Amino acid sequence: MKKNNLSVPESTNNFLQSRRLRLSFLYSVPIGMLGGLIGLGGAEFRLPVLAGILGYSARQAVPLNLAVSLVTIAASLAIRGSTLSFSLVIPLLPAVFSLIFGAVITAFLGAAMAGKLSNEQLERIILVLLVLIGIALIVESFLPQQIPALLPPTLGWRIPAGVLFGLAIGLVSSLLGVAGGEIIIPTLVFAFGADIKTAGTASLLVSLPTVLVGVIKYASRGAFADRAALSNTVAPMGVGSVIGAVAGGLLVGVIPPTVLKFTLGVILNISAFRVFRKTKSQD
Repeated sequence: MKKNNLSVPESTNNFLQSRRLRLSFLYSVPIGMLGGLIGLGGAEFRLPVLAGILGYSARQAVPLNLAVSLVTIAASLAIRGSTLSFSLVIPLLPAVFSLIFGAVITAFLGAAMAGKLSNEQLERIILVLLVLIGIALIVESFLPQQIPALLPPTLGWRIPAGVLFGLAIGLVSSLLGVAGGEIIIPTLVFAFGADIKTAGTASLLVSLPTVLVGVIKYASRGAFADRAALSNTVAPMGVGSVIGAVAGGLLVGVIPPTVLKFTLGVILNISAFRVFRKTKSQD
């Protein structure tokens, strides 16, 4: 009697798991490549894939996206460490530490908050945040790559401002499962006057503890209890994202980053709305 009650046949389940593994890798490579071309991890573009094409609920997709982000950040730091000097980041350390301080607080609180939201509420928040990030990419495509720092050089201004920016970064990171580079890099460039390459390295240093705190908090809430999701989604997405990011880094300069940011901002808005309508209609 229990035999066929709500259970999925083993052959069908195996097919679905195999399909997720293939699609996770196939989609993550071009997403990682595009992220590498504009200096981001691509997590904001992975989220619609997880919640749309791969069929995860928003509650499942966010922590899985965060886990993939952790893999890509660690790999990016290792790659940058072997090719670039971290000495250029030293003048930015007060800003980096203040950003980390604020970000880890809200990364912890945001993960806890996400666990208390319904799937529909979380989807609405994700939609708003993704649209804002898409708009930010479009606006940034029209701005100069470097301008004088908007904040005065004194620590009395920079540290409190860094903490406030960090609070916003940690919240976005934990609610979307992203590394936050799409916010951290413009913050370091425009608010603190960093050059784009140094800002990219400093962004990874801010993202690592932020994402790690989020992953630990989600893990404590049982978000990674499904081991199959780790093996057929997180692992192939992590590998594909790293491969794509390396390829994207080698192709930097082929397409103007301003054109890419504008195009990707539009794509992100469209995909966010499409996934939201799809998930809403299933509720």
